[in-house]
Amino acid sequence: MKKLFLLALLLLASLQLQAGTVYKSVGPDGRPIYSDQEPPKKVRVQVLSFEDAPATPLPPELQRYRDELQKRSSQVVKVDDSKQAVLFSAQWCGYCRKAKAYLASKGIAYKEYDIDTEDGMRAMVSVGGGKGVPVLLWKGQRQGGFSPEGYDAFFARAR
Repeated sequence: MKKLFLLALLLLASLQLQAGTVYKSVGPDGRPIYSDQEPPKKVRVQVLSFEDAPATPLPPELQRYRDELQKRSSQVVKVDDSKQAVLFSAQWCGYCRKAKAYLASKGIAYKEYDIDTEDGMRAMVSVGGGKGVPVLLWKGQRQGGFSPEGYDAFFARAR
């Protein structure tokens, strides 16, 4: 019952947030089509809300380190997400492993930053940090956390 209530609440909330809406429909060849434009009324549509997905929170010591690096912003790293996706992850993060498996299964090239390294954390700070991992960037878009549906919508929207 709780899940049904939450689903209904999310659907109502997603109607309010039109800027983050992605429509999924099936083309004549049976392949999924993702678009930010509503398809014709005769087509069966699944609406995907483009929001942050579940993420593994940063441990307190990494949060302190991130905050310290933000104060010393002259030492940040330049991150370029214009040519390929950029993934911020950690070895201890289960959602990060799922995100990497997803990217590999779709054949999506990406540059990975391990936030447990100094350069990785500096790079994450340079793009605005985050309170959890994974964080995926591509073409100026950002997706926090991981879910297959969220990544499908993210790449459909960023194309």
